[in-house]
Amino acid sequence: MKLDASMGFATPLNDVPALARAAESIGFDAIWTSETQHDPFLPLTHAAAATTRLQFGTAVAIAFARNPMVLANVGYDLQVITRGRFVLGLGSQVRPHIEKRFSETWSKPVSRMRELILAIRAIWDAWEGRAKLDFRGEHYRHTLMTPAFDPGPNPYGPPRIFLGGVMPRMTELAGEVADGFLVHPFNSRLSLQRLTLPALERGLAKAARHRADFEIVCVTMVVTWTTEPEYDAARASLQEQLAFYGSTPAYAPVLECHGWGGLHPELNRLSKQGRWADMSGLISDDVMQAIAVMRPRHEVAAALLERLTGLVDAVSLVNSRHPDPGHFGDIVADLRARMDVGV
Repeated sequence: MKLDASMGFATPLNDVPALARAAESIGFDAIWTSETQHDPFLPLTHAAAATTRLQFGTAVAIAFARNPMVLANVGYDLQVITRGRFVLGLGSQVRPHIEKRFSETWSKPVSRMRELILAIRAIWDAWEGRAKLDFRGEHYRHTLMTPAFDPGPNPYGPPRIFLGGVMPRMTELAGEVADGFLVHPFNSRLSLQRLTLPALERGLAKAARHRADFEIVCVTMVVTWTTEPEYDAARASLQEQLAFYGSTPAYAPVLECHGWGGLHPELNRLSKQGRWADMSGLISDDVMQAIAVMRPRHEVAAALLERLTGLVDAVSLVNSRHPDPGHFGDIVADLRARMDVGV
């Protein structure tokens, strides 16, 4: 299993080179950025210049805030800048953000995402000299590519495209048209088994593709501590984060897997009233233990392997209170040692 790190939401751009070097020296395989407080692409230019081995990806860039030509261009350029180490990870976001934050169009998200990925690949095929650009769909149309705008074949080949998703149809689409899937951090081993993997298998079967040719990256919240005050702070932070996620309708099926179906409506009701502190109080230890890996430091590696072995190809560790990959140094070393001896 590959070991990845998720860059913190608020990581300043000037801190990225040092964080990337730290991630590479610790032994991470890849580092992922997200589209939250900062652009997801710019940090990767800094990270690439500071490293030689580390792979990079967006987990995720918001697809519907852009169009296929824009994404084809940025994907091409980052593949060159990273010397073939880039993954274009895309996600749809939810309707209010697309319409009210990005001021873009929301319609038929699954069919739109399918077209967007196919259109990006059609553009790359044109630049690779494999076909004339002639993509005509319901949502996107790309039929013009003059020499002045054609960068030619990518020296490292086009990057892979991963898709992030939560709902069954978008997850199934990833299995059908993407090269990999980014599992949202609001997950559990049970939800992976009952919801995520069956949907991916349906998509792979629809396209007559093999699981071995597809990569699953599970973003996993890790909450750990060494002292009692650290435990109290970590627990409170996790409760707040899970209450926010749990109030969102898209994540309700994960709770329902565990028999906690009544938790989402109550969290959603309180969120609309702005009662965030009350929401956190509804997140029990059982919920926290199922959704996150919440263990003392010396137990984290074993818990991660127990949770994910046999289900996914990579784990991306995230801790919102400690965005520096160095926070996981001893845990990565423990994971590597355990995987080397098959523990």
